[in-house]
Amino acid sequence: MAAIAEIPGPKGIPLLGSALDLQRDSLDTFVRARREYGDVVRISAGPPGLRSVMHCVFSAAGAQQVLATQTANFRKDNRLYEEIRLSIGNGLLTSQDADYLRQRRLIQPLFTKRQVDGYATAVTLEAGSTVERWRAARDADGDTVVDVIREMDRFALRTVARILFGADIEAAADVVHDNFPVINAYLLRRGFSPVNSPRSWPLPANRRAEEATRAVYAVCDRIIAARRAAGTTSAADGDDLLSLLARAGSEEDGSLDAAELRDQLLVFLIAGHETTGTSMTFALHLLSRHPEVQARAQEEVDRLPAGHTPSAADLDRLPYLTRVLKEAMRLYPAAPLIGRRSVEAAEIGGHVIPAGADVLVPPWVIHRHPDLWDDPERFDPDRFTPEREAARHRYAWFPFGGGPRACIGQHFAMLESVLALAVLLRAYELEAVDREVSVVAGITLQATGTARVRLRARPQAR
Repeated sequence: MAAIAEIPGPKGIPLLGSALDLQRDSLDTFVRARREYGDVVRISAGPPGLRSVMHCVFSAAGAQQVLATQTANFRKDNRLYEEIRLSIGNGLLTSQDADYLRQRRLIQPLFTKRQVDGYATAVTLEAGSTVERWRAARDADGDTVVDVIREMDRFALRTVARILFGADIEAAADVVHDNFPVINAYLLRRGFSPVNSPRSWPLPANRRAEEATRAVYAVCDRIIAARRAAGTTSAADGDDLLSLLARAGSEEDGSLDAAELRDQLLVFLIAGHETTGTSMTFALHLLSRHPEVQARAQEEVDRLPAGHTPSAADLDRLPYLTRVLKEAMRLYPAAPLIGRRSVEAAEIGGHVIPAGADVLVPPWVIHRHPDLWDDPERFDPDRFTPEREAARHRYAWFPFGGGPRACIGQHFAMLESVLALAVLLRAYELEAVDREVSVVAGITLQATGTARVRLRARPQAR
């Protein structure tokens, strides 16, 4: 391989490198690194002997190389994925090689467009319940102030639990809601720490995480066991996702055993609700701050037939609302950072990424790249007209990842979010109380503080 210039990057401060900058605001640190050093940047953090080094790829072409064209060379072998495996199992999110291929073949038929469209009723049922709950909470003037962070997390969790478990929604949703924040914080701390104590040590953090993990495992195991004990009734005849997963199998791949079923359920419960809840939160937040965009979206929703509950067949009739969602996901991608580890050295953007390197591909930065987006911090749903989308690089926008490891549930996430937004916007006008919402990068994008919105019932709401 020809000699390539040394990868540039910030030196940071003596002894600690960029550790303090990353701790204060990792997302802004990556944005500044691209602006100051280019599309391939080396960032080091931590004291000598414990220093971690990230090779950041900030171009759309580089993202395509890492996630798609050279995916075999960039694997989910970094520390964060290993910590996730230890806590939520070896499901689609974390499995690799033959395990991943087998799981994907078994599960893919459950996420075809036709199958996913059948989940629309569960989505609109939960969205309608959210509207009714908000109506019950309004004040004497008929207004209600809600924190859409909490509300959309609740909506997304209940929706995915309803689709996964059917009648068992309450137990599953409550247990995940109470325990996943503990697991999430634990994984984040261990995934980015240069040194970790063994999980077996009786430290308070280890004990809390173990108890939370046991609680989530137990509710999944209990529901799976009850379904299997029911034999030809629930497990064979049900149309919720757990029943479909339990029946999935082939002569070549066999079927999922109880542990594998639990691992897949945990991925769908945790990854499915966190990402959709984040996308819904920021779509509503941005709409509440841009009344002209909100009015245009509501005009489109109001053109649906009176008294008609939005369905999967209506997605094509809601193109502007879909563009609103896509633009919210550009500015606030639920997975702001995507990590991999290189197997062999690879050339990206004129630089050599060494073998065994931690590689970071951040949608947060690429979604703001000025070579790809004019005035990138501005909220403009019309960036996603068909003509403008077709003119952009495929990896200018990739909130669901890309390549063979792209999110299997992306069609469901879009369907869920657009239909739920339609139900909520038909019922309410939104006005921002909190104009700015701070975020930090976790396993998913995490809002800090509140994102309060004042709701006003629409006179024409049907």
